[in-house]
Amino acid sequence: MFVAEAAVSSIFDLVLEKLVAAPLLEYARSQNVEATLQEWRILLHIEAVLTDAEQKQIRERAVKLWLDDLKSLAYDMEDVLDEFNTEANLQILIHGPQASTSKVHKLIPTCFAACHPTSVKFNAKIGEKIEKITRELDAVAKRKHDFHLREGVGGLPFEMEERLQTTSLVDESSIYGRDAEKEAIIQFLLSEEASRDNGDNGVSVVPIVGMGKTTLAQIIYLDKRVESHFDTRIWVCVSDRFDVTGITKAILESVTHSSTDSKNLDSLQNSLKNGLNGKKFFLVLDDVWNEKPQNWDALKAPFRAGAQGSMIIVTTRNEDVASIMRTTASSHHLDVLSYEECRLLFAKHAFAHMNTNIRQKLEPIGEKIVRKCRGLPLAAKSLGSLLHTKQDENAWNEVLNNGIWDFQIERSDILPALYLSYHYLPTNLKRCFAYCSIFPKDYKFEKKELSAVMDGRRLIRWLQKRGNYRRLW
Repeated sequence: MFVAEAAVSSIFDLVLEKLVAAPLLEYARSQNVEATLQEWRILLHIEAVLTDAEQKQIRERAVKLWLDDLKSLAYDMEDVLDEFNTEANLQILIHGPQASTSKVHKLIPTCFAACHPTSVKFNAKIGEKIEKITRELDAVAKRKHDFHLREGVGGLPFEMEERLQTTSLVDESSIYGRDAEKEAIIQFLLSEEASRDNGDNGVSVVPIVGMGKTTLAQIIYLDKRVESHFDTRIWVCVSDRFDVTGITKAILESVTHSSTDSKNLDSLQNSLKNGLNGKKFFLVLDDVWNEKPQNWDALKAPFRAGAQGSMIIVTTRNEDVASIMRTTASSHHLDVLSYEECRLLFAKHAFAHMNTNIRQKLEPIGEKIVRKCRGLPLAAKSLGSLLHTKQDENAWNEVLNNGIWDFQIERSDILPALYLSYHYLPTNLKRCFAYCSIFPKDYKFEKKELSAVMDGRRLIRWLQKRGNYRRLW
């Protein structure tokens, strides 16, 4: 829902680019249709208040409905502009560049000159669309005054920095408040008790439930004591869909260090059984949502081949999942961070390499932002990363006082702090983000494939103009 709402400005920006493209302006001038084109340029005045509108929509339903109408209108305008391009390209294919010029000259007044009957006879279908859009645009522009929207609100230049590729390593200096939990679980993994308390399949399963569970599992996974205690370690991100075949395949590829094209579960499980035979293995199944015992029973069949003392850690948000999978007496529950731990985590990301005098001015604002994070590690880290390049109090106060904080969590799965990170993305990247959001959670993107699809949808050419394309890769 949030992506659909906040992406209005990015859609609008793309329409404006098409509308003021140099060839279109040239044709408009040559055919004396600048007056109609100027009517459409009222979009610029609407665009000026979009930031304020996108903030107010969270609390004011009337503003949200206005933005919905505006988004629908923007899509209609984009469709018409695409028809221009299609017809122009078609004429070039049929008649060649020289002949296409006159054809396009006829097309442009056709579309824009509904109010100019003395111009070349226009195509009725496109002409009707133009008339309808122009009327709706005028009505939408008038309605914006009802909401007392302000121009230039927000618009903070939060630039997207080039992102390093992620690795399996984790910086333990960036982790706060989990030392006790880490030591307790590691001591259990290495204990004689763990070897005895191993359920019916010879493998102990330790669920971790709560906030920061993936990070905790990661630092346990990378601990030198754990590494030396087990013959092999495997990490698999499971996520929403508990695909027994897919998970088995991922585990097998990690154990054998080679890929397989097989999709036959029986074949995969027999190969995995052979790969684990006699080995003391440590497996992390991250972000598990499965609540069906039969799926877990099917997955764990090859694990019996492992040596005594093999261990599995399962991270999950759901205690029911933990109950289904665990063999230990209880799950390890992670609570939210204390205020001090949350403050240290926020400061680690927000104040790195910042001038001491500037930091002293921003720290009081930062402390108020930390309280709004409510001890959630991801919220503190996300907002700290968002603000670390901003060194003026206005930018920090803009985040602190943003109306998004008032949005009730129960109406959405998205935390206000995380939505703020999205909200302050440059508008030209929101469109790219919105496109990526249609894919399933944890979908594996192939760089070349995604690049080709985006290019087909004109997203790359659009990003290249703003210098952001290189940063995406």
